[in-house]
This record gives sequence, structure tokens and C-alpha cells, in this order.
Amino acid sequence: GSSQFGSSGHLGSKALPTLLSPQLVAGSPACQADMAMFKRFVEPGRLSLITYGPCAGKMCTIVDIVDQARVLVDGPKDITGVPRHMMPIKRMSLTDFKADIVRGAREKALRQALEKGEILSKWGATSWAKKLKARETRSNMTDFERFKLMMAKKSRSKAIKKILKKK
Repeated sequence: GSSQFGSSGHLGSKALPTLLSPQLVAGSPACQADMAMFKRFVEPGRLSLITYGPCAGKMCTIVDIVDQARVLVDGPKDITGVPRHMMPIKRMSLTDFKADIVRGAREKALRQALEKGEILSKWGATSWAKKLKARETRSNMTDFERFKLMMAKKSRSKAIKKILKKK
């Protein structure tokens, strides 16, 4: 078939989209689908989990962007235990939640925005937060608690096997 690549026809009649083709024009559905690849952006108000350092495992909110690699974060300290400080973006994981604050917001405005949007309660309801909580609970168990858990799992497994054996 005749295509924009000559008569060789090995690509068939389908033309590849070029930079100015209607499929990739800004605002078109195809372009919006391409842009939707990223949903979590580094922006003021973005709730994130600190993955490394002295505050690892705690939640913080991005308050300001310092440069390409670093941001200013705040807990607030009395809510999450994270003081306002600068940290690399590589040491945090962004969540889906965003508080409605301006760039460089003070702690009082941040606290009000978090409470108004119920951001931390929404975070607590996610499966990600529940898994972190369960992991923390398991790591804080004593030896005897781990033993009791093991025995409970064994008895539950035994009961399930007994029921399945009857069928």
C-alpha cells in the first residue's frame, strides 16, 4: 500500500505519528493519555513518606522546592514528628494526597490545610499505610508474642485443612 514511507509497504498503510500529527497535539485525548503517565508530582502540599534517614517511616508534607534534587518538608512536628527541614527527593516516596497550600506555607497554614482536607486520615485508610502499620507492629512484637502468633497460625491452618479434607 501507499504510505508516507514510499512504496516498500513493509509498514502497511499505517503512518507513524509525527510530532505535528493530530494524535499528539496538546489537549487531544491521545496526548492527555501520554501525559497521564505520571500522577504524583513534587509540588507544595504533596504528602510523602520518608524512606531513609533519621525520620524514616514518618509522613511529611512538601512545603517548598529548593532545586531539582531537594525540597523543604514539614510534618508538622507535633502531628507526624517531622520538623521543618530540607531533604533530598530520593529519600522520600510521594503519595496520592495533596494539601491545598501555597509555596512556602507556614506551619499553622499547613496544619489547617491537613485538617481541612483530612489528608492524614485518608492516608491511614490506604492499603500502603495499613501494610506499614502491620510491619511496624510485627517488628515491635516480643518473643512470646511471636510464639503465640505462630501457634495461632498453626491452629488456624489445621482447622482449614480439616474442613477441606471433609469435602
